[in-house]
Amino acid sequence: MTVTLADVAARAQVSPATVSRVLNGNYPVAASTRERVLKAVDELDYVLNGPASALAAATSDLVGILVNDIADPFFGIMAAAIQSEIGGPGGRAGGERLGVVCNTGGSPERELTYLTLLQRQRAAAVVLTGGAIEDPAHLAAVGNKLRKLAEAGTRVVLCGRPPTPEAIAITFDNRGGGQLLTEHLIGLGHRRLGYIAGPEERTTTRHRLEGHRAALAAAGIEDDPRWTVYGRYDRLSGYEATLELLRRDPSLTAVVAANDTVALGACAALRDSGLRIPDDVSVAGFDDLPFSIDAVPALTTVRLPLSDAGARAGRIAMGREEPPPGGIATVRGELMVRGSSGVPREA
Repeated sequence: MTVTLADVAARAQVSPATVSRVLNGNYPVAASTRERVLKAVDELDYVLNGPASALAAATSDLVGILVNDIADPFFGIMAAAIQSEIGGPGGRAGGERLGVVCNTGGSPERELTYLTLLQRQRAAAVVLTGGAIEDPAHLAAVGNKLRKLAEAGTRVVLCGRPPTPEAIAITFDNRGGGQLLTEHLIGLGHRRLGYIAGPEERTTTRHRLEGHRAALAAAGIEDDPRWTVYGRYDRLSGYEATLELLRRDPSLTAVVAANDTVALGACAALRDSGLRIPDDVSVAGFDDLPFSIDAVPALTTVRLPLSDAGARAGRIAMGREEPPPGGIATVRGELMVRGSSGVPREA
């Protein structure tokens, strides 16, 4: 027999309205009363009707977390940190949230589909992570979806994504980090630096590359078109792009990778080409993912506080932390100098 709200109320010796307030977590209830209700919920194994509750409350207990690739540590770290902050008190039936990770695979169509589904489910909050696709029509469509979500009572937060008028944003200073990294290599004496960029349509790709080029320009170094290759944010892309850079200009003394995963592929390609790191060619990455320090040699990179940023996004999405002034917080990276970068042979 199905257990009803009235059954829980009778067991806890409270009104059905009090049970509803405890389960929805949207109204203050005395601690002793709350404990009685939760105990009755456990004893009767009562399950709240989520869709019905969502209709009554205008939002549900669902929190959507959009990522490009959950297998990529960059997104996995942020998603885990966000999810750690969205649970409710007590870990039982009183106000907890169901975190759903939506893996877009980098597809703009999937991104819009997930936003539509979360809108239909009256999600309590939506957190979008990572760079945006620089297509005017897609950006307009996403902005429209985010605006409708917010108007319906969904909290919308961006994490590691450029700000938009429709959402609160915790954004990474990818330009500054890219410039910092290349300045370090130039300071060591490098003048011929290959760059492995990510997908051309991604904001993260453009911003990191702009920082790299700003450092070259400030040092009076020509930005040779042969020294930039675009690819995916994965190891194979780093491997193939490095071989292409060496084919175009065997005299390169450094390779700057779009992220640490790409940098690992670059290191493998250099080793397979008979080159030593950093004796023959220096390598640098970006993000400071967990494996970076265990690479051989350890990767010089820019550390982004992915876990801290994700946790903050989760707290803001749950209303447990005030949004930053103006709705935008910019997080700067920290240069981590390790064994994969060194002075070029001719310096």
